[in-house]
Amino acid sequence: MPELPEVETVRRGLAPFFDNATICRVEQRRPDLRFPFGDDFVERLENRQVVSFSRRAKYLLLDLDSGDVLVMHLGMSGSFRWIETEDAEPTQTVEMYHAKGKHPQHDHVIFHVRPADRETIVKIIYNDPRRFGFMVLIPRSKLATHPMFVDMGIEPLGNELDGAYLAKLFENRKTSLKAALLNQKFIAGLGNIYVCEALWRTGLSPFNSASTLAGKSGKPLKKADELSNHIREVLQEAIKSGGSSLKDHRQADGSLGYFQHNFSVYDREGQACRTPKCSGVIERKVQNGRSTFFCPKCQK
Repeated sequence: MPELPEVETVRRGLAPFFDNATICRVEQRRPDLRFPFGDDFVERLENRQVVSFSRRAKYLLLDLDSGDVLVMHLGMSGSFRWIETEDAEPTQTVEMYHAKGKHPQHDHVIFHVRPADRETIVKIIYNDPRRFGFMVLIPRSKLATHPMFVDMGIEPLGNELDGAYLAKLFENRKTSLKAALLNQKFIAGLGNIYVCEALWRTGLSPFNSASTLAGKSGKPLKKADELSNHIREVLQEAIKSGGSSLKDHRQADGSLGYFQHNFSVYDREGQACRTPKCSGVIERKVQNGRSTFFCPKCQK
């Protein structure tokens, strides 16, 4: 699954075409992806103007002037590519996320949009071989209470995340620190790769109890502040790098994301720890059904 930096990279790549654009036409080539589109899917999208294009956790949100919000999730193999047209001929094609998803038989939805700053039509094509992604229209007034969003935690890149928040959030929780950080009801959008990296940078074991971020008085420990800073830091670095190209993720200009070259623990089992003066070796253990990479020597 793409993690927050990969989804944010896709959002930034598509934003120049979706922001304030008019959706002139929609080609819906099958009745469903993971979920059915609904009988009025095309009707509710065509001839609507995009008010804003944003991201919430790992979802892309297309806010329309009709009061609807198109919620999109890439699933396991979803991809976007765009074709700028002039006189009905493609002039440029750019792959965005999972470059292998190019076969026309997997082009399930095509948006024909007119961006605010140009006269030409841009085709934004959604391709998904496994069809595990989805698109669903939700009235804006019901978005916050929708089952997908009602219990969603805070954004890890927002100002709300700090050591005091983490300590209070995880107070008296016996679950492991890593499992708590991956719980989307606590913090939305954090995934396995970047949690492993943030914990390593902080020097915290992923197997510690989540409640250990606070002292006996309940006040946050110094490590809680460090962890919140490293979470934000590693996500921002990954976004700047265009994400991690573990599954052929590509940036808006077609180039590969390269944050995987900066991994310090993830997917480095058996290799030397990169902490200065640490002689530890990175280990991998299965934790709550996910691979956890860590240094047993410097992560305490």
